[in-house]
Amino acid sequence: MFEQFIKPELLVLIVVLYVIGLGLKSAQWFPDKDIPFVLNAIGIALAFIWVLANTQPVMPRDYFLMVFTAVVQGVLVAGASVNANQLYKQATKDGE
Repeated sequence: MFEQFIKPELLVLIVVLYVIGLGLKSAQWFPDKDIPFVLNAIGIALAFIWVLANTQPVMPRDYFLMVFTAVVQGVLVAGASVNANQLYKQATKDGE
């Protein structure tokens, strides 16, 4: 199902961002509320690196497509990572 929206080569970024999120969460000096924003920024940056490595732009519109693809893919992988974290938290939460 993920492959309909996220490029298969970028699925690994979900795990990478999850681990980065865990690291940020364990850092006492980093506020929890900022973690999703940081993960989005890192996801977009890593997706942009992937797009740059796999695209040979010819026309000006190709550059816009590269940026659009990187932003969309970066946000999707970051969102999947944050969602995976929330699903884990809810599954392991003590019954209320």
